[in-house]
Amino acid sequence: MASGACCFRHSLFSRTARFSNVRYRQFSSKADAPSTSSLLPKPRLDYRAISESVVYKSHNAFNRKANIPVGAIQSVARVYTEQKEVSAALNAKRNARSVIGERVRRSANAKEKEESLEEAKELKKEVAELEMKLAALEDQLLTLAMAIPNDTHPSSPLGPESAATVLSTHGPKPLEAHPSRDHVSVGRALELMDFEAGATVSGSSWYYLLNEGALLEMALTNYALSVALKHGFSAAITPDVVRSDVAQRCGFQPRDTEADPPLSQMYHIASHGEPSSPELVLSGTAEIPLAGLFANKIIPAQSLPLKVVGLGRAFRAEAGARGADTRGLYRVHQFTKLELFVVAGEDQSEQIMEDMRKVQIEIYHGLGFPFRVLDMPSEELGASAYRKYDMEAWMPGRGRWGEISSTSNCTDYQARRLHIRYRRSTSPSSPSSSTTPPYHTASLPFAHTLNGTAAAIPRLIIALIENGARFDDDGKPVGLDLPLVLKPFWIGGEGPRNLIRWV
Repeated sequence: MASGACCFRHSLFSRTARFSNVRYRQFSSKADAPSTSSLLPKPRLDYRAISESVVYKSHNAFNRKANIPVGAIQSVARVYTEQKEVSAALNAKRNARSVIGERVRRSANAKEKEESLEEAKELKKEVAELEMKLAALEDQLLTLAMAIPNDTHPSSPLGPESAATVLSTHGPKPLEAHPSRDHVSVGRALELMDFEAGATVSGSSWYYLLNEGALLEMALTNYALSVALKHGFSAAITPDVVRSDVAQRCGFQPRDTEADPPLSQMYHIASHGEPSSPELVLSGTAEIPLAGLFANKIIPAQSLPLKVVGLGRAFRAEAGARGADTRGLYRVHQFTKLELFVVAGEDQSEQIMEDMRKVQIEIYHGLGFPFRVLDMPSEELGASAYRKYDMEAWMPGRGRWGEISSTSNCTDYQARRLHIRYRRSTSPSSPSSSTTPPYHTASLPFAHTLNGTAAAIPRLIIALIENGARFDDDGKPVGLDLPLVLKPFWIGGEGPRNLIRWV
C-alpha cells in the first residue's frame, strides 16, 4: 500500500538535515536579508494550540508512530510558557528603558541625568540578555514543534497498513495471478524496457523504457493531464531541483534516523559554488515545488481553490531498500510523475479531497484495469497528512495489489511552514473590515493544501502490461492490449512491430 512511488510521506534527508539540527531565522520585515539556507520567513506554528492539547497531540503522535523525541510535545508546552514569560519581561524592560530615555531628555539636573543614564545602561544590558534568552527559546520551541505531525482525521482508521479500509472497488474482475504476466518478463520479451543497460549506466533500480514502452509513458502522461485540465487544473512543469529547506517545510522527514547512517530518500546535490550556498536536493515528488510555487503569498479568497497539475521527475535515493518490491519498475530511483495540487480555504479542503478522488478514479477507470480506493490508517500517514486515500491496482504478474496513487489533505500544516495565506472577502460594513486595515497580514488565515497523484508512470505501466499482455498458444508474450482512451495520445501510429491492440 504505502509503496513509495506515490506516497512519499515518511521520508527524507541525511543526518545533516535532521530536524533536531534545523534552525530558522526570523525576518522582521521584507527588507531583512535572508539567510543562504532559506528565502522564507520562519514557520509560524501554533504553539498555543499544541500547549492546550498536549494529551491529544501525544496520543496522535503515538498512533501515527511519529519519530519524535520522548517528551517533545510536553516540552513545547513548557518552553512556550517560559517564552511568554521572558517575552513579557523583555517588553517590561523595554518600556522601562523608554521611560528612562524620556526622563533623560527632559532632565535639567546633571546629577539626575547621570543617574538615569546609568540606570538606562543597566537596562540595556538586561534587555540584551533577555533578547538572547528569548531567541534561544524560540529556536528550541520551533525545533521541537517542527517534528510534531499533523492532526488525524477522526474517520481515519487507527493502526498499521493492514488496518486500511476499502472504500470502493472499480474496473473489471481481477485476472488470476500468474507469474507469466510479470511485467519484467513480458517487458523484456516485447523489448519495452531494459534493466541491464540501466544497471550498467546508472546502477540497480534504474531502467530504460524502449519502443512502445517509451511511447506508453508519453501517452499516459498526456492522457492523465487531459483529464486534470478538464476538471479545472492548470498545467505546470516543475523544477526537479529544490532547496532542502522547502522540502522540509513540506513535511518530508527522515524515515529511519536510528539507522547508521540514517536512511534517506533524497539525493543531495554537492555544492560546487560558495560554501554558504543553499543545500539543493533532487525533488522526490512534484508536490514539493508545487507547494513552493505558492510560498509566502497571500491569495484572495475569491481565487480559491487554486488547482494545478504539475509534471516532474521524481527521484528516490532509497528505492533499492525494500526486498521484493525492488523488482522491475515497481520501486525505482527515477520516474515521471504527474501531480495534482490544490490550495484551498480552510472550509473547502475536505470537499476538495473528495473531488480529487473523483478525478483520480476517472483517470484510472479509463485505463481499464481493476483498482480499489483505501482510507489509509494512522501509521501510514506522513507528517503533513491529515487524511490520506491510496489507490491500488491489481497486478496479476506480481500477484498482489500495488499502490498507484495517493491523495492527502494536509490542512494548514504546509501552509504554516511556507506562509501560504489568503484574505477573506469582507464587506465594508463587516466588523472585521473596520478594525483590520487591508494591508494588515498578522490575522490572515493560513490556507489548506492538498496533493494527489494523477499518474505515477512506472506503476501504471506495470498495471497495463500485467493486465493487458497477450500470449500465443505456447505462452510466449506477443503483444499488448491497451485501453482505447490512450490512442488519441499515442505518437507514431501502430509502428512496424504491430504489438499494440486497442480495446
